[in-house]
Amino acid sequence: MSDPLFIPHEYYLAGNLIIGGITSQLITYFEELLFAEDPKKKQIGEPIMQLKNYQHVLALVFALNEVNNNLKILPNVSLGCHLYDSYFNAKLTYQNTLNFLCTLKRIIPNYRCDTQNNLIAVIGGLESEISLHIANILSIYKIPQVTYSFFVPAMKDKSKFPTIYQMVPNEESQYRGIIQLLLHFRWIWVGIIALEDDHGDRFVQVLMPLLSQNGICPAFIHRFQILTASEDMRDIFFTSRPREILSLLQNKTEVKVCVTNADSHTMMILKWFLYLGQMEDMSEAVMGKVWIMTAQWDFSLLAYEKVLNIEVFHGALSFTVKYQEVTEFQNFLHVLHTHWPEEDGFLRVFWESAFNCLLLDSKLDGDPGQCTGEEKLESLPGPFFEMSMTAQSYSIYNAVHAIAQAVHAMYSARHKYRKMVVPLSVCNDNCHPGYSIEKKEGESFCCYSCTLCPKGKISDKKDMGDCFKCPEYEYPNKDQDQCLPKILNFLSYGEPLGVTLAFLASSFSLITVLVLGIFIKHWNTPVVRANNRDLTYCLLISLLFCFLCTLLFIGQPQTLTCLLRQTTFGIIFSIAVSSLLAKTITVVLAFMATKPGSQIRKWVGKRLSYSIVISSTIIQAGICAIWIFIAPPFPYIDSHSMTKQIIVECDEGSITMFYCALGYIGFLATVTFIVAFFARKLPNTFNEAKFITFSVLVFCSVWLSFVPTYLSTKGKHMVAVEIFSILSSSAGLLSCVFFPKCFIIVFRPNLNCKNHLVIRNKFISKSLKCL
Repeated sequence: MSDPLFIPHEYYLAGNLIIGGITSQLITYFEELLFAEDPKKKQIGEPIMQLKNYQHVLALVFALNEVNNNLKILPNVSLGCHLYDSYFNAKLTYQNTLNFLCTLKRIIPNYRCDTQNNLIAVIGGLESEISLHIANILSIYKIPQVTYSFFVPAMKDKSKFPTIYQMVPNEESQYRGIIQLLLHFRWIWVGIIALEDDHGDRFVQVLMPLLSQNGICPAFIHRFQILTASEDMRDIFFTSRPREILSLLQNKTEVKVCVTNADSHTMMILKWFLYLGQMEDMSEAVMGKVWIMTAQWDFSLLAYEKVLNIEVFHGALSFTVKYQEVTEFQNFLHVLHTHWPEEDGFLRVFWESAFNCLLLDSKLDGDPGQCTGEEKLESLPGPFFEMSMTAQSYSIYNAVHAIAQAVHAMYSARHKYRKMVVPLSVCNDNCHPGYSIEKKEGESFCCYSCTLCPKGKISDKKDMGDCFKCPEYEYPNKDQDQCLPKILNFLSYGEPLGVTLAFLASSFSLITVLVLGIFIKHWNTPVVRANNRDLTYCLLISLLFCFLCTLLFIGQPQTLTCLLRQTTFGIIFSIAVSSLLAKTITVVLAFMATKPGSQIRKWVGKRLSYSIVISSTIIQAGICAIWIFIAPPFPYIDSHSMTKQIIVECDEGSITMFYCALGYIGFLATVTFIVAFFARKLPNTFNEAKFITFSVLVFCSVWLSFVPTYLSTKGKHMVAVEIFSILSSSAGLLSCVFFPKCFIIVFRPNLNCKNHLVIRNKFISKSLKCL
C-alpha cells in the first residue's frame, strides 16, 4: 500500500531501541472508503478526544525517562518510542500496526527498506478487540506485544499468539468478586448490561452460571449495540435505542443493582442513555441505582460532555487492578505546560479540547480564545484528567519496565556467551504440553518417556510430572494442552428446536381460541348444548392454558419458572381430564336416570359435574402445595454430565412428588377411559363417549411413552420431550373431542338442529330433558 490513509497523530521519540504503542484516546468519524475511490481523498476528520486517556501516553514517556536515566538497566542503550492511536477503529488499528514495520509511510509487508526503526515490542491496546487486531499482525513477525486489556478467549490460544503478554490478572477472578459482593449485601435481583460483542458475550457467558449457582437472579440482560464509525454519539437522542434500557430501568423499579461490563464503549453509551433519562423526566428510572462496574472501568468524559450530570453514578462500585502510587509522576505532569515536546502529536488536540482554547497556528474553527500556555492540568476535573496515575497507566508503566528488564537480560546473556557455542546435552527430548513424564524403568531420572494425558486431563507446560483436570466449568481441548470454557445447555428461543416448539404451542393455542369462538357463537345450538355446555367451555379453556404453559419450559431456568413449570402443568391438566370425566359421568347418569323408579335422577345436573371438576383439581393442587412446601423445584447447574457443556435445568426437588402429580393425572385419565369405554354404545346422537374414549387412549399412550424417554435424555432434549408430550396429548384431546363437532357446526349446519336431535323414541327424548 504505497499511499495509505494519512494519519495525523503520532508520537515519535528517537532511541537505539524502539517501543511501539497503540493508545485509544481519539474518536473520529470519516466517510466510508469505497474501492473505486482514491483513499488519499478521505482524510481523517477532526477528532474527539477522551481526555483522560492522554495520561496513557504520558505514563509511557515517563517510564522511558526512568529507564534511560537508570544506568543499571540499559547502559549505553537508549529506549525510544513510536506511538499511534487506534481511533477505536479496526481498519486504522491494522494500518497503524503496519506503520511500525514500514517507517517510510509506505506499507510494504515483508520488506524492510531502512534500519532506523529497531522495534523490539509493542504496548497495546486498551480493549481486547484492539489488542487482537494488533496481535493478528505482530504474531506473524514474532514481535512481542504487551497488552493492558483483558483477554478474549481467542487471545489465550498460544499456538496462534505466542508472543502476546498480559499485564493485568485473569478477568474471571473479578467475576467471583462480584458474586461475593452481591451475596454480602443480599443483592439477589440484579440487572445485567453489556455490549453486543465478543467481550460482552464472554462476560454474560461466564457470569450467568455463577449467578445461578449462588441463587442470584438476573431481572434483565440488556446488550448495547456497537456504534459504527459513522455514528455520532449525539445521534442516539434521535433513535429508539435509549428507550430500551430506560424502559427496562423504569419497569423494573425493584431492581436496585446493575452489573455492567464497563468497557469504554459500554460506558460511553450508558452515560448518554442515563443522561437522556434525566432529560425526559425519567429520573426515577436512573437515580438511586447501585452500579457495579468491572475492572476495566475508567470513567471519563469527552470535551463536549461537560453538560452531563454524573450524579447518577455517585455510589457506584468498581473493581480495579491492583497498583501502587508513583509519586514522581505528578512532578512530571507539573512541568508539562512549560515544556511541550515537538514529537508529541497528541498534545495539541488534548490541550485545545481540555482547556477550550486555541494554540498558535491552530486549524480549528470556533469562538475559543488563544491558549496562554499557563493552563494547569491540576485544574481539570477528575472525569477529564487525573493527576494521580490510573490503573491502566500503571499497567503501561510496568509494561515499559518489563520490556526494559527483558532487554537487559537478553544483553547480559549475549555478553556472557558471546564466544561460546552451547550444545544440547539431554537424554531425551522434552515432553510437550498434552503429555506427562513417565520414568523409564532402570534408568536415571534424567531419562524419561512421554505419556499422553488421560482423557479429561491436560498439561499446559513442558515436562510436567502429572496431568491435571480442568476447572469445573471448562473442558480439555483436542490436544489436551489447554482448557476451554463450557457452553450453557438449555432450551432457548434462539435455536431451531426452541423456535419450533414455541411455534407449535402458539399455533395450537390459536386453534383452541378459534374452536372456543365457534362454540361461543353457536352457544344455543343442540350440538353445543349437548353433554353440558359449561364443561365444554371449561375443557377448551384448560386446553388453551395447557398449550401456553409449555412456554414456561423454554428459556434459561430461573427460580420462578422452575416453581411454576410442573405445578402449573399438573393443575391445568387435572382440570382438563376431570372435565372429560365429568362429561362422561354426566352422560352415563343421564341415561340411567330414565329408568322407571330410578333414584339417580336427583344426581343428574350441573352441580355434580362442577363437584367432580373442583374436587379433582383441589386434590392435585394439594399435591403441588405439599411438593412446594417440602422440596420445591429449583434451578440447577450440572457441569459433570456432559463434557463440553454445562446443563442448566430445573431440579424437580422431590422426584417422588413429581411422579405423584403425574400419576394423579394418569389416574384421572384411566377412570375417564373406563367410564367412557362402557358408555361408548349409548345412542349416538347425544353421546360423545366414543370420542372421549379415543382421545383418552391417545392421551395415555403419549404419557406412557413419555416416562422412559424422559428418563433416558439429558439437558434441553429432556425438556423438549416433556414439551412435546404436553403438546401432543393436548392436541389429541382437542382434535378427537371437538373437531367432529366443529365439522357439523361449520360444514353440516343442517344436522345441528332440534328436529334432527329429537329422534325415534321416548327414551332419548327424556334423556334430552335430563341433560
